[in-house]
Amino acid sequence: MPGPEVPPYLELADGYSVYLPRGEVSLTEAVGMVTDAIAYCQGQSIVKLLVDTTLLTGYSSPTLHDRYWMAQDWAAAAQGSVTVAVVAHAQHIHPDKFGIQAAADAGMTCDVFTAENDAVVWLLQQR
Repeated sequence: MPGPEVPPYLELADGYSVYLPRGEVSLTEAVGMVTDAIAYCQGQSIVKLLVDTTLLTGYSSPTLHDRYWMAQDWAAAAQGSVTVAVVAHAQHIHPDKFGIQAAADAGMTCDVFTAENDAVVWLLQQR
């Protein structure tokens, strides 16, 4: 019996997976897409995931409330076993990285970057 279907836009790279969704979506849809990719990786024992959100459009910068719930959803999907590096446009990153702290408080290792190279370097350094 085949395993779960690989989410669209998810590819395997050397030592990690890359999720590069694209299109015009709502914030709720974007969060759900990333949650699904994290859950897939968790279920397949893929421990490092690069999520590049820079090709998603159609939503404004998340509020603190949005960031908190996003972090909760992603941490629940990761179950402490998937480390995630997110690449996002600067206007979508909270100056104090509130979402990253909320995710850490929920048991998830993640960080957010504006440059893919920085995200990959950080991701590959994680245990």
